[in-house]
Amino acid sequence: MKVLQLINSLGAGGAEKLLVDAAITYSKLGVDVDILLLKNVDSPFISKLNDYPSVNVFSLSSTASVYNPFHIVKLRKYFSKYDIVHVHLFPCLYWAGIASMLGKKPRLIYTEHNTTNRRRDSKLFKFLDKIIYKKYDEIVSISDSVDENLKKHLGSSFNNITKIYNGIDLQEITEAKPYQKKELGLKDDNVALMQVSSFTAQKNQNFLIRSLKELPDHYVLLLVGEGILRKESEDLAKNIGVENRVHFMGVRKDVPRLLKSVDIVILSSHFEGLSLSSVEGLASGQPFMASDVPGLTEVVKGAGVLFEDDNENSLIPEIKKLAEDLEYRNVVASKCQERSKTYDILTMCRQYQVLYQKNN
Repeated sequence: MKVLQLINSLGAGGAEKLLVDAAITYSKLGVDVDILLLKNVDSPFISKLNDYPSVNVFSLSSTASVYNPFHIVKLRKYFSKYDIVHVHLFPCLYWAGIASMLGKKPRLIYTEHNTTNRRRDSKLFKFLDKIIYKKYDEIVSISDSVDENLKKHLGSSFNNITKIYNGIDLQEITEAKPYQKKELGLKDDNVALMQVSSFTAQKNQNFLIRSLKELPDHYVLLLVGEGILRKESEDLAKNIGVENRVHFMGVRKDVPRLLKSVDIVILSSHFEGLSLSSVEGLASGQPFMASDVPGLTEVVKGAGVLFEDDNENSLIPEIKKLAEDLEYRNVVASKCQERSKTYDILTMCRQYQVLYQKNN
């Protein structure tokens, strides 16, 4: 059984990291798996595959937009070589679905990574979605909220939706060695908060930057990631006078070490599918905080600390309590680590294996 994982690119992002980590895990489990990209871009994840030469990485282009419909034709060449094509993200969803109509069709599986998207607000795309999703033999939702919203969007005629929780390499997090604060340019008395996410409106980093203004000066914020809104966030930090307390760290290959080096891990998203950053935060051994929104509430509730979305009055007292109350902090951190065990990538990949072998 040969499996092809199809995704837009391996640029920095949760779905991209998940795919690479999953491909490595599949390789260890003896699954013959390759990766196909619509566009080849610089990636922090490619180097992780160097020790797994059995996992081939192909790309359709180095220059063309992922939205170029000519990718449909190029996909046909790959479809004939694999038993299963496992698709991730839009527009791969559409291009693979259309390509499957043009000749021999491999078994198609699609993983829905997001709770919602802009297509669902359009009557035209809602109609087109139902046509395209019908081309998939299996559809996977990654969390309770993703599952609920996808079924509502597609309707009752879709009875091939399976829920499989995303997973992370828990061992990688557990074995990571923390940095000393001075190695990160911090002082020993700094209370270090950190968010790992791309700079998009969904992730809401500006909320954390504004909140820093209301915290004592020894509180600092580390923002790991890149994205189209990074410059806006940098400008905001300067405009409100906290630029020396916000560290923009870019894309990092040492995220597990960073997670174990800070005092509190946060995710301030307006919504999520099942965020790998949230699971990594839970597993870090530090207390994890997240906004009380779809895709995060179900993961964090009863373990980490939830705060009202975009509400500084809800966030700031919880940060101070975690920083100042050691007993409370330790209880939260312990519950977070225990919760993270639900989201082991080995469990996830074995569940996908069952799906791959279905009807084969």
